[in-house]
Amino acid sequence: MPEATTLPALSPNPVRGRLNSGFFALMAGYIEHRLAGHKRRIFAGTGGVVAEIGAGNGPNLRYLAPGTTVHAIEPNPYFHRRLERTAAARGVDLTVHPVPGEAIDLEDASVDAVVCTWVLCTVHDPAQVLHEIHRILRPGGRFAFIEHVAAPPGTVRRAQRLVRRPWRWAFEGCRTDRDTAAAIRAAGFTSVDITEFRFRSTFVPVRTQIAGTAVR
Repeated sequence: MPEATTLPALSPNPVRGRLNSGFFALMAGYIEHRLAGHKRRIFAGTGGVVAEIGAGNGPNLRYLAPGTTVHAIEPNPYFHRRLERTAAARGVDLTVHPVPGEAIDLEDASVDAVVCTWVLCTVHDPAQVLHEIHRILRPGGRFAFIEHVAAPPGTVRRAQRLVRRPWRWAFEGCRTDRDTAAAIRAAGFTSVDITEFRFRSTFVPVRTQIAGTAVR
């Protein structure tokens, strides 16, 4: 069975924060090679005023329309410098919000789109983050996402269970056993479109992934 959702939130850790920023900078090319097709599909036409939850070093900025204004919800300060450099290079009007996804400091119905990749696995309370996403989206606004999720019963699911505790510590609370698709479908969107795919990688616990969109 998956771990209870009531596990205590991890306290900020400067060593872990720096390691995650460096790791994702190092792996950016590899990850983009594997995910670019899915990102181009779900982010197509995304622009205007956009909130990105867990913006990291900014790998998704390249997929947004020119002239986009981005509110980056990124609580890890060790991502901020690379994120700001990426935004400047892409010509993106960026504002960084160093707050958790459970408490987004934006007004109701204030953004045209929300995007996130590999974030709902990590947040302490996915249902609350999805509530916040729904709240800040304008009516008809679109939420685009890619997430790794719990695998069906079998070898990969066993690997997810084996590593879930050290993995959670190493990757800022990341859970390998969440049914994120069900959480998104239960979040009150008017329509949800989700595709499951296999992330071909040596990182076995994150091979089962979903990509999709949801409309407020």
